[in-house]
Amino acid sequence: MIFITPAWAVECVDMAFDGNRFTICEVDLTQEDLRLFLNDPETGKPLGSFSNIDKQLETRGQHLSFAMNAGMYHTDRRPVGHYVENGQNTAPVISSEGPGNFGLLPNGVFCIREGRADVFETLRFLREKPACRDATQSGPMLVIDGQLHPRFLPDSDSRYVRNGVGTAADGKTAWFVISDAPVTFHEFGRLFRDHLKSPQALYFDGNISRLYAPMLDRYDGGFPMGPMVGVVARLPE
Repeated sequence: MIFITPAWAVECVDMAFDGNRFTICEVDLTQEDLRLFLNDPETGKPLGSFSNIDKQLETRGQHLSFAMNAGMYHTDRRPVGHYVENGQNTAPVISSEGPGNFGLLPNGVFCIREGRADVFETLRFLREKPACRDATQSGPMLVIDGQLHPRFLPDSDSRYVRNGVGTAADGKTAWFVISDAPVTFHEFGRLFRDHLKSPQALYFDGNISRLYAPMLDRYDGGFPMGPMVGVVARLPE
């Protein structure tokens, strides 16, 4: 029997930046099928894990090429903020200040459209009303118009394993990043601003941050998750 290894549509690399190590996965939105995942369409129950997404895709002749958790969620795994999946809006935009990192304004929305993806600061998102096929709100923003979030402190002692997303100005490239060890918001934001040169970047979460990157033999597990983002590819014939 001949086993064919699926081709990975996403390039992921491990790298060092300013004394910290990160894993960066670059997605070309003009070539790759990037989607959000939350609930099983048949049962309506939260998928909760990367493996459950992959099992669901396999029945359609597809597989998960890359994935990570994509936004904060309640204990029942409902998204804390705005959420749209395949055109279905299931949670409204929250623009008011609140507790925790989500409410550390400005926060933002990651928006996927045909052939592009963008991070929008929440008030800009409400003004421009982009027609997102998929969207997830999280916070805080890491980079806003090329500047770090104004409340990030260089000497902060708050360190967590963190993950987030940054987008290119033309919307054709999205960078998904997870730190390999605990970092501050300031250190994490500078990776997007200074290394990736991403004009807009959004924090997804910390502490429970997870990555699915088969090309690196990385399959992070743990407690069930809420929203997840991933690239879907065809299984080889």
